[in-house]
Order: sequence, then C-alpha cells, then structure tokens
Amino acid sequence: MPTLLYTHESSLSHDTGMGHPERAERLRAIEKVLADDYYDELERVEAPRVKPEVIELAHPHEYRMAIEKAAPDEGYAYLDSDTLMSPGSLDAAYHAVGAAIDAVDKIMTGAAQNAFCAMRPPGHHAESVRPMGFCIFNNIAIAAHYARDKHGAERVAVVDFDVHHGNGTQEIFWSHENLLYASSHQMPLYPGTGAITETGVGNIFNAPLSGGAGGEQMRQVYEERLLPAVSEFNPDLLLISAGFDAHVDDPLGGLAFREEDFAWVTQQLVELADVKCDGRVVSLLEGGYDLNALAKSVGVHVKVLMDAG
Repeated sequence: MPTLLYTHESSLSHDTGMGHPERAERLRAIEKVLADDYYDELERVEAPRVKPEVIELAHPHEYRMAIEKAAPDEGYAYLDSDTLMSPGSLDAAYHAVGAAIDAVDKIMTGAAQNAFCAMRPPGHHAESVRPMGFCIFNNIAIAAHYARDKHGAERVAVVDFDVHHGNGTQEIFWSHENLLYASSHQMPLYPGTGAITETGVGNIFNAPLSGGAGGEQMRQVYEERLLPAVSEFNPDLLLISAGFDAHVDDPLGGLAFREEDFAWVTQQLVELADVKCDGRVVSLLEGGYDLNALAKSVGVHVKVLMDAG
C-alpha cells in the first residue's frame, strides 16, 4: 500500500515575518528533497480544510472562536511572544488539521499504510486553551481524539521526538488513559515541561535528554523506556510528532542527532506499529529549523515510511 504525502499551498501563506525560524522556506526545502525520483511512489494528497467542529475534539469552542477572531485581515497578530498570525494563517491552520484528519481516515480504513503530513503551522505546543511555541491548534491531539471518536480506535499513541517537549499534547492527554504520549526531548529547554515524573494517569512517558546527547543516548531511552511503554499500551494507531530540531545542526536545540538517528527511530516505530496495529502510522511535521538538516532528515524519515508500506 502507498505512503501518503499531504501538502497544501496554504501552508506557504502562513507568514511569520522576517527572521522567524518557523517559516515557509522549511516546506520549500522539504518539497525539493521529496521531488527526487526516489519519492515518485508517494501518493501526493492535497490536504482538505477541516470542519471547524472537529477542532473542538481537543479545544473548547470558545478557544476556536477566539483564534478566528484574532486572525488579522492585514499585518500580524501576536498570540504570544513568538506565535503569530498573518492573513493566511487561519486557513493554513485549518488545512494542517485537515491533513491529519484525512490521513487518519485513509489509514484507519485501509486505503493506505501510513502518511506524512508536511504542513504548518506545527501543533504540539498548543494546549487546550493556549497557543504557544509557533503552534495554534494541536494537530496531533485532535487527530488522536478523532481516531477514537470517528473510527472507534480504543487506544491511540503519540510518539514525539522533537527537541522541545510537546507540552500541549501532554496537557490535552493528561487525564485520558486511552491516549498515550511518549516523548524524547532536551531538558532543560523550552517550554520547561517534560520531567520524567510527569505521568498523567499512567499514560505519559517522558525521556528527557541533556544538552549534547546524541544517537547513542537517544537509542537508549527508546529501547529502555519509550518503545516498551508504547508496546505495552497496544495502540490501534500510532501517531508521530516528527520534529527534526534535535539534529546537531539545528539552531534552536542542543541535541546532536543525525539523519541516521531519525531513520533508526522511525524504523523502530514502524516495526512496532506493524506488530501492534497493522502498521497504521500517521506522522506530522513539527520542528526543524536548519533547512538543510530538516530536508535531509525528512528525506530519510519518509524513506522508512515508504519501505514499510
């Protein structure tokens, strides 16, 4: 079965202003790599715009309406010190969620094996009632709730290998025993959450890494803590918060992962999904701010997904 690649032109219209690290050029760099002949077998999908009520699976109605009201007709509207909206941002955010939702539909109905959503803005820092960390809606948390609500998935796991802890996903999942969140991340680092003692209702598994940690340390925390937790959880669907800012060249983090490390963790996840949930995997782009490192890392991530299809 094919691997799906979700994109939409609205992602390029989310203008974050001069010098902002979460910029449209990130997707252009990814597009250039995935234009190689190797990726011809990807099934490329134009992401739909999500129905507004689906967002309310993870965010209150009042929050969604506040975001709509904040969207500017011109210029910029700051939601916090580093999270902002331009006239194209609301549509981009709705399509970013739409990609995740459509991917869940396709994977849960057996139309495809797995999917990668190359969309922005990212989502894992957005809490239920607070945008932050470049994130407006929590795309992956919405997708997890949707898989349970629409497709009857009993258990959904999210694995997050972004350099920054996904505080929003953790907060939204905190009291839901049928939603698991497992994260490797640098600590201390923004947003300041992600201690190993943060466990929710036994469904939160954090594996903080010290600055400078590389592939060896990453493999250790996955083999000893995160992969066993996901395996024991027996998910019906595996979602990946695929942030590539743990790369050694990334300007916003201090970990030392390389492309082969992202390939390794992706391989471990697809193998686990093959055993536990018939290979059902949906991966969503989160961070990654060095354009060359991001492009190469996405390239190997998608190759592994394709080889698993």
